[in-house]
Amino acid sequence: MPASTTPEPVVLTARALLLDMDGTIVNSDAVVERCWRDWAVAHGLDPHEAMKVVHGRQGYATMAILLPERPMELNHADNAEMLARETADTEGVVPVEGAPEFMAALDGLPHALVTSADAALAAARMAASALPMPEVRVTAECVGASKPHPEGFLKGAAELGVDPAECIVFEDSGAGIAAGRAAGMRVVGVGPRAGAYGPTVHVPDLRSVRVEPAADGSIRLTVHATPATPATPVASATA
Repeated sequence: MPASTTPEPVVLTARALLLDMDGTIVNSDAVVERCWRDWAVAHGLDPHEAMKVVHGRQGYATMAILLPERPMELNHADNAEMLARETADTEGVVPVEGAPEFMAALDGLPHALVTSADAALAAARMAASALPMPEVRVTAECVGASKPHPEGFLKGAAELGVDPAECIVFEDSGAGIAAGRAAGMRVVGVGPRAGAYGPTVHVPDLRSVRVEPAADGSIRLTVHATPATPATPVASATA
């Protein structure tokens, strides 16, 4: 009888989980692409090329990469308009496959939301996806630097009172994965974008992750991971 080709699941343990939002637990790609394609065209940029650096960062940091000679105050002004537009537009915003069950399993376990969205946008998208908002959350207003800087994840770990090395990050983007790794954390890459950026393990969606409390108070993850792919360098923001 031929041997099974299905890889054995990977078991990881942590004291806390730090969750990105867009692309990781919430699928907001439809809104993000609508808004950012319009912005790119208005500024004479190729929308396809612009979308390569949009995911994971705060808007001003994306703009700084796409228009490196542009004054930063203009980026911050455009970012405020972009956040307002994205907050008002929830058409097509849905949970990532497996996210409702994943979030339900985290109830009562140490976890935090660490997102490049501001508080209003995070609330709108979590509500549109019918996902519970974590009690601890680090939004754009809470940090001085955008992913791929590790500040957000380090702040999330500090607010939970957990050593960074004992945290696991869930992320979908190159910028987010780089931020988690820079924070000294293991990273579960979620979705089609994540596999190319060197996460600790990669899954197609959250149906491939089982969350259980361990007897010692830690969190046990059973991950049905996909094969690893080579890491891709992440463009850095100039902010």
